[in-house]
Amino acid sequence: MVTGPLLELSDVHFAYQPERPVLTGVSLRVEAGRRLAVVGPNGGGKTTLFRLAAGSLAPGSGHVAVAGTRVRHTRSGLRAVRQQVQLVLQDPDDQLFSASVRQDVSFGPVNLGLPAEQVRRRCDEALAALGVTAVADRPTHLLSYGQRKRVAIAGAVAMRPRLLILDEPTAGLDPAGVEALLRTLDDLHATGTTVVLSTHDVDLAFRWADTVVVVAGGGVRSMPAATGLADERLLAAAHLVPAWAPLVHRLLDRVPELAGARPRSPAELAALLGREEPAADADQVRR
Repeated sequence: MVTGPLLELSDVHFAYQPERPVLTGVSLRVEAGRRLAVVGPNGGGKTTLFRLAAGSLAPGSGHVAVAGTRVRHTRSGLRAVRQQVQLVLQDPDDQLFSASVRQDVSFGPVNLGLPAEQVRRRCDEALAALGVTAVADRPTHLLSYGQRKRVAIAGAVAMRPRLLILDEPTAGLDPAGVEALLRTLDDLHATGTTVVLSTHDVDLAFRWADTVVVVAGGGVRSMPAATGLADERLLAAAHLVPAWAPLVHRLLDRVPELAGARPRSPAELAALLGREEPAADADQVRR
């Protein structure tokens, strides 16, 4: 039985150009069962961190380990990693290439050499989990952006990874699409998948994650989401502002009858205050 973190980066350095390091001395542990959000500025190294974790990039120094085994950048080593870690990129068009949705979602299991029945079962389960069964036989280029996002994630889920890494999964989605995707991630997490996502939306990160990793200045800091996403100085270094909810919690604690209330969204605050227009009320409180 594997003990220790599901993913561990130890003193990792990486640079695309020697004179311009992206990550310097990064050490990070991701325990199984976490709901981890990674936040930071554009170009700060979030995607690079993810590619290192998934084995797509090799560190200049330091090492990456998955389930206690150091990642080896050989064909067999990367094959082993990709059976446990799957990375879904921000733009689904970077990953979708097959003629139909079903073919695309089946690609990974087929390349594992699984029997046809197992491939079919994995594909059907992944399509159902992401809510795209109805478009299984449709060409990928005829899908909406949100559907393409879900199909790209379904392809990763079909590999049944222990760790699913999503780079900006809510970018480009409307509010209903964001909520639907978060419910899907909740379902995946409930079945034992450890989920890591990056986002610029600190409010979403606060609501969804239990742990936050702030990437800035070539380094990372990991801490409970409730602490990190309320830390004005830390977030300022990453060109971010504190999450909405912690600020509201501080205000509520000043009102005796509301002290201890912890709404995590405008809708929850509206219900607490008995209002009908949660978005407007939230904006007024934040100002």
